Amino acid sequence: MSEIKLSDVPSMSVEKAVDKLSKAYCAVIKKGLPVKTVPSVMLWGPPGVGKSQAVRQIAKEIEGIGKRVAVTDMRLLLFNPIDLRGIPTASADKKLAVWLKPQILDMDEGEDVVNILFLDEITAAPQSVQAAAYQITLDRVVGEHRLPENCIVIAAGNRTTDKSVAYRMPKALSNRLMHIEIEGSFTSWKKWAISSGINEKVLGFLSFRQNYLMCFDAASNDLAFATPRAWEMVSNILNHVDDDINEAYPLIAGLVGTGVAVEFRTWAKVYNELPSIEDIFDGKNPPVPKNTDAMYALVSSMTVYAREHRNDMNRIANSIRYSGGIPADFSVVLIKDYMYIEKGYKEKLMRVPEFAKWLQQKGSLLNGSV
Repeated sequence: MSEIKLSDVPSMSVEKAVDKLSKAYCAVIKKGLPVKTVPSVMLWGPPGVGKSQAVRQIAKEIEGIGKRVAVTDMRLLLFNPIDLRGIPTASADKKLAVWLKPQILDMDEGEDVVNILFLDEITAAPQSVQAAAYQITLDRVVGEHRLPENCIVIAAGNRTTDKSVAYRMPKALSNRLMHIEIEGSFTSWKKWAISSGINEKVLGFLSFRQNYLMCFDAASNDLAFATPRAWEMVSNILNHVDDDINEAYPLIAGLVGTGVAVEFRTWAKVYNELPSIEDIFDGKNPPVPKNTDAMYALVSSMTVYAREHRNDMNRIANSIRYSGGIPADFSVVLIKDYMYIEKGYKEKLMRVPEFAKWLQQKGSLLNGSV
């Protein structure tokens, strides 16, 4: 295997990649142009950085313009070249072989539908299978089968430097793709995490220790390590299995590694020092924590509570009023996080008098975020 060099490839966060690609796809769809007007895309990046999540977010953005989006996840590593062509069978006159289309390529061609064919782990596929992807990426053809005009093609894979299974991409294939390297970004991840329901303890801990969002090290032999994907799985355990970190600790350690899990468990003890979040949103004025790590926990807890009660603007107003009594830097973080709750939520906040008052007092600290 030869090293895949990405020195001439643009690098961007998941958020920026989603924004750029979504705008491109939506533009051609609104103009009635074939989606293949936008070249097939190749997303590069280390394991767990968010490449698959980016594809799901792109689908969500396209749905925002009134289309139904169907994502077909094709792991090329699991296919042989012949699998992509289908199964041969005799023609009606028994003189020729015809190929039955693989079910995975049987897509809805309706005008209200956009298909996304996601060729995940393409670099892990042997070159014989990558060669079979030539027609897919450029001509939208697989053997005798043509992809529908409403089909977007996005590929993703790891670099050989990531110590994952990765073969050098043939030049003929790479020249058919628009290459983007996905980089880890805490700010980008946090915006997604708040709107997606990531557990408050995960949000608070990673706000406190941002460097623990992505601990992938290609030189390490560790099996469990922290990545955005691993933290999402930790969040699922805390949200749906057991929210007691002491009880869930063995599972958490199996996802992010023992060292990070120990720090996470130790830090989470600060939640015992927090005032009642219910009291804050009820308009009461409980004491503000004194230490820094507890403030991170408070902000994450208020954000998650606000997300769950996003339409109760009276309670949101009470929390904004309370934020006036916490240190200014944390107050700014809280308000920024509120803006990530859902698309357009900033406009809802603008109609809240307490928010307008907060802007008058601290709005200049947002650095143009409003």
